[in-house]
Amino acid sequence: MFTLLQWACILFFVYTIIPGIVSFGFGLGIVRRGQTGRQVAFTFDDGPDPRYTPKLLDLLKKHHVKATFFVLGHKAEENPELILRIYQEGHLIGIHNYVHRSNWLMTPWTLRRQLKCSASFIEKITGERPVYYRPPWGLLNLFDFSLRKHFRIVLWSLMAWDWRSQGGSEKIRRHILRKLKAGAVVLLHDSGDTVGANQDAPSHTIQALESVFREIHSQGYSCVRLDGMPLKQSRKKQFLVYLWMKWEALFHTLFAIKPLDQKDSFFYVRVRKYYGKTLHLSDGKRIEKGDKVVELHFNNEFLAQMVSTCSTPIQLAVQMVRLTEQFLPQLLAFILQHPEGGSIKGLYGISVIYRGSRQLGFTVQDVPNRLFARICQFYLRLLLFIVHPQGRRRVQKNGNLLTPKIISISKDELIRRYSIHT
Repeated sequence: MFTLLQWACILFFVYTIIPGIVSFGFGLGIVRRGQTGRQVAFTFDDGPDPRYTPKLLDLLKKHHVKATFFVLGHKAEENPELILRIYQEGHLIGIHNYVHRSNWLMTPWTLRRQLKCSASFIEKITGERPVYYRPPWGLLNLFDFSLRKHFRIVLWSLMAWDWRSQGGSEKIRRHILRKLKAGAVVLLHDSGDTVGANQDAPSHTIQALESVFREIHSQGYSCVRLDGMPLKQSRKKQFLVYLWMKWEALFHTLFAIKPLDQKDSFFYVRVRKYYGKTLHLSDGKRIEKGDKVVELHFNNEFLAQMVSTCSTPIQLAVQMVRLTEQFLPQLLAFILQHPEGGSIKGLYGISVIYRGSRQLGFTVQDVPNRLFARICQFYLRLLLFIVHPQGRRRVQKNGNLLTPKIISISKDELIRRYSIHT
């Protein structure tokens, strides 16, 4: 199937980069800003810090500002009195992991254990369990979207770049005032001891905010906690489709996947060795480990255009069956004309769109590897969300039906069914 390095690249992409695109680039399921009124939310990460958090709290009280603190669990354990003070002075407490480590470098079960531990400790101090969560550096992994059952994941719309001392308070002040808009979620820090930060950086942040608060109050802004601001999620669907297609092009280049027809093809293909479990086909043939196969991939740009015109899944399935039937003679011709055509055993692919393929001669089977099946399911559901105008509703409504299957057909069956058209 793939080399070990290729598998590593795919798994890394699925575990980290796709969630990064989905969350950071497009806010899918992630809060980034408010939607109404002249409200702004100031948020502070990496604390509590006994050097700076008390000074920050004094400043917030002076200017009658309510804020949100995304705290680290281990620091909350070390400074419970600060957690209690934050809570008693009317600020919102969220979680920023137990330690400041990227979710890309943690397994899902490690992260869940740390979040549970952090939330339980804060609840023990305040009597209230945190429901807001911001991952360090805003980086999510594949499984973090399931956290939405227990947490509301919040990123930001304005980053003040305040973890470095260079430029001092004036640089932070100018940046915030220049970029601030109604509904902004502002990212700041009340600790400077994380990787890449300067120890004294929060002192510049506090000094800058003295001026910022006076200025924005004079402009009619009110500073609220995140739970006091109506929040919205980004839906930049058109750009997301564009970016996805760029990834598709890169994927095809990396793995030498080429269009069946350079002008107008529904399929992309590549010839490779098969490395999965033996496939027992409906005509009695088998595809075994080491056999040469043609690997099928849908042209997702073509698919995106097609699904946008289909009002029902049945209509989409009918169109796909017709198009597949139309291209099968070309696929057979591709095999027979290929330099390795004599050793190719058949066609093989994985898809959630497989209904109707049996009538074309394909065998439909479950994906045997459970982990690989789940990765495929996530990838293909995400693809449906992106390319279909009503993708989110389709995924929510028909999620149980979107199970990836292996579809395969032997070369002999292709010849028997489609050679008369070549």
